[in-house]
Amino acid sequence: MNTKNQQRNAVLLVHGIDDTGLVFYKMAAHLRLQGWSVYSLDLVPNNGDVGLDELAKQVADYVTATFAPEQHLDLVAFSMGGIVSRYYIQRLGGINRVQRFITISSPHYGTVVAYGSQRPGCIQMRPDSIFLKDLNSDATILEQLDFTSIWTPYDLMIVPANSSQMPVGIEVIVPVALHPWMLTDSRSLAAVKAALKNPIKLPFFKKVSS
Repeated sequence: MNTKNQQRNAVLLVHGIDDTGLVFYKMAAHLRLQGWSVYSLDLVPNNGDVGLDELAKQVADYVTATFAPEQHLDLVAFSMGGIVSRYYIQRLGGINRVQRFITISSPHYGTVVAYGSQRPGCIQMRPDSIFLKDLNSDATILEQLDFTSIWTPYDLMIVPANSSQMPVGIEVIVPVALHPWMLTDSRSLAAVKAALKNPIKLPFFKKVSS
């Protein structure tokens, strides 16, 4: 492995609702071929039966158990996993560990699809939920790291689709037809790879929103 690859951060993948880490099979293989060390965890339960804040604690525990205390990492999260990861970053100290944060089709401002379930995690993903309002009240904290939101305007799971837009960071639109395809489409994979290659800004540089 060359010096450039050795300098890359490990990449942690965080899945969405009703998924496991296996949903990233194609993306993980692609990134490993490109020289990244890739990790994933299975959130339990994965069906919304517990709050996203509880799942975020599992992410925090996994990071503590898997990586050295001073080791930085990059985080790629899909759908619900993006909100779980935001809670980890914004509320559980992840801001001090994560250098690049990429969400893929995540309902940052909620999805009306979440009205179809009374499970706690789903209630938290409804538009204007107390949980999302709290997270979005200080979303500017994400300016401290390299944040990218990748989304498709044709998403039928994130409704409205532009709920995946954020007022901070970089936005990448990939016109993929179906929500799950965001993890396998070659354009999505290219967008993730490009975001993971973004140079890290030093703390005294202010991040400029796109």
